[in-house]
Amino acid sequence: MERELEQLHGASFGWALGCCGRNRDDAEEVLQTVYLKVLEGKARFDGRSSLKTWLFAVIHRTAMTQRRTRWIRRMALLRMPPSAATVEQQHAEDNSRLLAALQRLARRQREVLELVFYHDMTIEEAGAALQISLGSARVHYARGKKRLEALLTR
Repeated sequence: MERELEQLHGASFGWALGCCGRNRDDAEEVLQTVYLKVLEGKARFDGRSSLKTWLFAVIHRTAMTQRRTRWIRRMALLRMPPSAATVEQQHAEDNSRLLAALQRLARRQREVLELVFYHDMTIEEAGAALQISLGSARVHYARGKKRLEALLTR
């Protein structure tokens, strides 16, 4: 399993980046947490899906947990003087037109598109990784592509 995880590391990091809004530090932290979960047996592969699909689901859940934790911290920062909140917000930046457009999509649309386009998953595998039905994944995929096209043609 260790060898397979090593082979998936590049794609896993790319998916972690997508789940973390392209924030490299957050993605590294998420991936490190995922690897610890696997090593400590807190996340176990049961063979019901491919290893990649399972791993991407673990990365997604871990990133969502991290996002909730960071949101709670930001809410606490809002109670602080504005300068502290301003510094925190400067860490989020979109460097390209495509990434900016992707960020404007609904979360599920963005996640499905990233899994399909950047991680060579089928729509069915993306749905499994996100723990949504195939029909729902197809709808998010189609609507996301349509919205992305509209954003990029402006």
